[in-house]
Amino acid sequence: MASAVIISVLIMVVLSLLRVNVMVSIIISALVAGLLTGETLTDTIKLLVEGMSDGGNTALSYILLGAFAAAISYTGITSILVRSLIKVIKGKRSIMLLAIAGIASLSQNLIPVHIAFIPILIPPLLALFDKMKIDRRGVATALTFGLKAPYVMIPFGYGLIFQRTIKDSMKESGLSMPLSDITMSMIIPGSGMIVGLFIAIFFTYRKNRDYQTTGEEQNVDLESLSSVKFELKHFLTLIAIVAAVIVQIITEDLILGALTGLILMFILIVVPFREGENIMTEGIKMMGMIAFIMLVANGFANILQQTGSVTALVEQTSGILGSSKIVIAFILLMVGLVVTIGIGTSFGTIPILAALYVPIASEAGFSAMAIAALIGTAGALGDAGSPASDSTLGPTSGLNADGKHNHIWDTCVPTFIHYNIPLVVFGLIAVVIL
Repeated sequence: MASAVIISVLIMVVLSLLRVNVMVSIIISALVAGLLTGETLTDTIKLLVEGMSDGGNTALSYILLGAFAAAISYTGITSILVRSLIKVIKGKRSIMLLAIAGIASLSQNLIPVHIAFIPILIPPLLALFDKMKIDRRGVATALTFGLKAPYVMIPFGYGLIFQRTIKDSMKESGLSMPLSDITMSMIIPGSGMIVGLFIAIFFTYRKNRDYQTTGEEQNVDLESLSSVKFELKHFLTLIAIVAAVIVQIITEDLILGALTGLILMFILIVVPFREGENIMTEGIKMMGMIAFIMLVANGFANILQQTGSVTALVEQTSGILGSSKIVIAFILLMVGLVVTIGIGTSFGTIPILAALYVPIASEAGFSAMAIAALIGTAGALGDAGSPASDSTLGPTSGLNADGKHNHIWDTCVPTFIHYNIPLVVFGLIAVVIL
């Protein structure tokens, strides 16, 4: 059963690299995983479909967030935002990418809208990116940094959920520690992502990249920004956005938050009722593929969990760990990398890994903080770089609005290199120091 995880994930990665549709790649990998564990094809399909129901909440929230984003874009307020950003940036590419990383970081804690801001902010900026000859792989790494690094290091918003998940999962396995220690233990691994971001921005993707967009198209898009003025409808749009954020924070539910904002846009007549059909269609077009990929990824995860494949992988791996802490930590991190790339969610991986890592690491003599760093890093590994992760699907949804950005080669591969490698290195450092 242990081999089912490795083989199925490798198949998914290879198919994705060969540019096979991500959703098709995941379905094929899920079927292979089921068959390798002895399930019939019918039973495997059943497990896949049952698992998809677990992602219904996420899928619906993404569709509604897409519709909300489409409604916001309809008002033209994004043009004002882009114009303001252009004035601040003044043609400096590195500052542009750092600003995008900063905005993305705020989406995880201060204003927890997750990936909803991407289809609002990024598509209007694409013409500017092309004029500045910015390599969109650099933009993808900046966005993924903001979607991932804050929840790894900062105990607010999604970061609070992530670190509480580590704390609760460790407690269920017999190891209790305060949340503050969890936060301290994740600072070193998270610092690796900062290093990866700087390498991507200032070294790897600093060269010009021509996307073969005509200058005429760029000039039309950029010049039109100056004609947009702040009006009453934009003020009402801001009210709808604030209301959506407040409802989401209070209820901790993305669906209610997005629905609140969307309904207010129609009630306040910011978006005419006659445009309702177009807005929903645009929202589905924008986020529908992401929603379905997340659903199928949940089904894949259900197959791996229900068949005991993940547990078998960790248990069999523990038998060859040896006595070296560095070797033990490295192997356990690699297990986390494989599992998370396949499942596509670091949050969902933590409880699975913690139940097995705590006894193994405790027996090997790791400190509580070192174990927390090990679990958190192993869970976070693979989130960047996974074809099924919203940390990669989100950036692609915005950067590929004009069809010039490939999900695998332009988002997954760059983010895998710049974040998973530093996470492994700094995660090992954390285990040794702590």
